[in-house]
Amino acid sequence: MTTTPSDVDVVLPCLDEAEALPWVLSRIPAGWRALVVDNGSTDGSPDLARSLGATVVHEPRRGFGAACHAGLTAATAEVVCFCDCDASLDPGLLIPFVREVQEQEADLVLGRRRPRTRRAWPAHARAGNLALARMLRRRTGLRLHDLGPLRAARREPLLALDLTDRRSGYPLQMVVRAADAGWRITEHDVPYLPRTGASKVTGTWRGTWQAVRDMSRVLGEAPTAGRAVR
Repeated sequence: MTTTPSDVDVVLPCLDEAEALPWVLSRIPAGWRALVVDNGSTDGSPDLARSLGATVVHEPRRGFGAACHAGLTAATAEVVCFCDCDASLDPGLLIPFVREVQEQEADLVLGRRRPRTRRAWPAHARAGNLALARMLRRRTGLRLHDLGPLRAARREPLLALDLTDRRSGYPLQMVVRAADAGWRITEHDVPYLPRTGASKVTGTWRGTWQAVRDMSRVLGEAPTAGRAVR
């Protein structure tokens, strides 16, 4: 794998997303690098992503967190963003998130998903997210409403959080440990579209329950001192 200079790296965890990749990669802002982290695809996603100009990282260990963290460790830009690779979120929406981080107005910027149609966010997935968001508010005191995957922060402080979850709890652990470290965390509404293809995590009640269980385990962790970014 070769690296190229980039203002921003966008981590895109990928498992059989060939149908969505062309649209997602076309929305990456100019000058930014797309890091497509293949998590065992069998539909040609890695080759397609490479042909569309993305840098491909292979992570054989299955798990959303495993893919996200492989992308983070492969990143070289000062600011790293995360976005789902299923066309439910537009990576172009990250531009103001990155600006907020670069101008030191926030340390972690999150997207609050606002579904455009009922099909975009199944009821069971929305209910699970709502319950976890409430628990997160009690745990951190932050008035956050979503644990969505669209986010931006600086790479070195993210690595210093020493994130250990490699399953569905990874996004939540990032927020919890950032809050423990005193980070300034902001949240902004973003449109949420129906995903392309089948969901790997919350497309079923069983998947949602597994995600909630993973995240509940993270919320049970003892507070950590963390490393402040300022």
